Order: sequence, then C-alpha cells, then structure tokens
Amino acid sequence: MALEDAKTQVDQAFTRDDVKGASFENAFGGATSFLRRRYTKDLSGIDVAVTGIPFDQAVTNRTGTRLGPRAIREASTLQPYDPPYGWGFDPLGEFAVADYGDLAFDYAKVSDFPETLTQHIRSILDQGAASIALGGDHYISFPIIKAYAEKFGPMSLIHFDAHSDTWVDDDMERIDHGTMFYKAIKLGLIDPKTSVQVGIRTVNLDGDMGMNIIDAPEVHETGNAAVAAKIRQIVGDRPAYLSFDIDCLDPAYAPGTGTPVWGGLTSAQAAAILRGIAGVNLQGGDIVEVSPPFDTTGATAVAGAHVAMEILCLWAWTRRG
Repeated sequence: MALEDAKTQVDQAFTRDDVKGASFENAFGGATSFLRRRYTKDLSGIDVAVTGIPFDQAVTNRTGTRLGPRAIREASTLQPYDPPYGWGFDPLGEFAVADYGDLAFDYAKVSDFPETLTQHIRSILDQGAASIALGGDHYISFPIIKAYAEKFGPMSLIHFDAHSDTWVDDDMERIDHGTMFYKAIKLGLIDPKTSVQVGIRTVNLDGDMGMNIIDAPEVHETGNAAVAAKIRQIVGDRPAYLSFDIDCLDPAYAPGTGTPVWGGLTSAQAAAILRGIAGVNLQGGDIVEVSPPFDTTGATAVAGAHVAMEILCLWAWTRRG
C-alpha cells in the first residue's frame, strides 16, 4: 500500500484482507480500530490482540475512563502510515496484529467483572496471541495478570504510575483500583523482588509490598538511560507484564486522567525509558486511566496511543531475536 491508496481505501478495520502492513486510509475517516488493524475474534495466525476494556467503576476522582479505549483507537489513526520513529523496524509489517474489540460485560453486575475479564484474556492467550489492553481504570490489570500468571507463573511487573496501588486490602472480592497490586502480590501473581514501579510521587503509608521503586524525583535526577538500565537489571529475563497508568505523565502532558499529580514524567522521558528497556521478556501490557472528558485537546489519548505502540514494539523487539 502507498499514500495514493487513501483515494480508494476506507474502513480497513473491516475490509483489509491482510493482517500485516501499514495503512494509508485517511486519518479523518473510516472505522477507528487500533492502528487500523482488522477487527476479528479469530486469532488464528495472530501474534498480538489489542482489546478495549471500557471499565470505569473504581476511580478516585474523575470518571470517564470507560471512554478511554475509544479515544485511544481514534488517536492511533495517525500512526499506521509509517514505522514508529526510532525503533528501526516496523512491528506492523513483521507481526500480525489484530483488534480483538472490546470486552463485553454486564455493567449492572460489577462483581462478575473480574472473572469475565480474566476469561477474556485467557481466550486470547489460549489462541497463542499476546494481549495489549486499552483501559479503563487501573483495576483491569489485576484480572489480566491473573490470566498471565496462570500461563507463565508469577509475573515481573513493570508499572508506570503516580501511585503505587499497593494499599492494604485483604478482601479479595473488593474491586478497587488502588489495591489490586497488593492483592496480586498476596495471591502470588506478581514477584515483587523482580518488579519495579516508575514515576511514583504519592505517599503510601501501607508500604510498597517489597517492590522496587523508582520515584519521579529519581527519574528527573538520574536521567532516562540510568532508569532504563535499572529496570532491566531488576526484571532480568523473567516473563514481564507492563502496566502504564497515564497519570505517570505530568498533567501538563496528560490532563485527561482521574487522578492528576504534578511533578510527573514528560512524554519525552516516558518514550526514552520505554525504548531503553528493549530486550525485557515482555509478554503483554496495558495502558489505563485515559479519561477523554477531561482533555478536550485529545493529548492524553494521543499519549495513550503512543504508549500502546511502544508496548507493541517492546513485545516485538524480543521476538525479533
């Protein structure tokens, strides 16, 4: 395909025949799948399934993250024309990526949501694909990691956030976006010794559950390369899952989130650190807490779309050998 194909190509989310390659559909039109990938529930031959989790029950302040997947997909329409700058390869050309659509769940039976999501991710992993989830509030990481731990054993978590999300909560039935990593560690889904939290800048009186912390001041003071090297050292070659809460970024770069906290990472810092950890044994990831109603510019969704692309590139980098 080439740029002139935009004259005749539209709705590639439904009409494209291939599962690899760029898309030159007009960015301002057509069905907005993630990166103009084909929507499908059949993952035969698919390497990565991108799926939306429009869940918005457990936010601290401003609701709206249920609209995050839709906004991220729309923002991503600017990206599938060319390989991502700086990586040196084209993940869309080398790997089969599909949009698996959104999770279906009964919004009036919230207690059923965790197992519904875990089964959704199981269905992706059972078909031999990895998952990248577009959230949704941060609680979604817990049911997702459960499915990953069933397949790979305890995961090494690479967690970008302003908050540690390890507040003490021993009621495993509670659905809370600030306690899910506490629960995941308690249940043996995450190995805290080989996990790391980046960008933290809020106090957690309950402790860090033994996870390694690289707070926002350390990022600013030591620099991107040092932070990336420290992450690689902590995680080693263990199976890893990456969760990126958009409020890891300073509100100047991502105002559309439920819990903005000043002093965060710039988008340039986040991009450099993500690329600096290339080579970790990444198995999947998510981007969460994008809340479009609180950002009329769309900058937060743009950042979310780029983070999702970086997760894809990190996954692909390991598999390229």
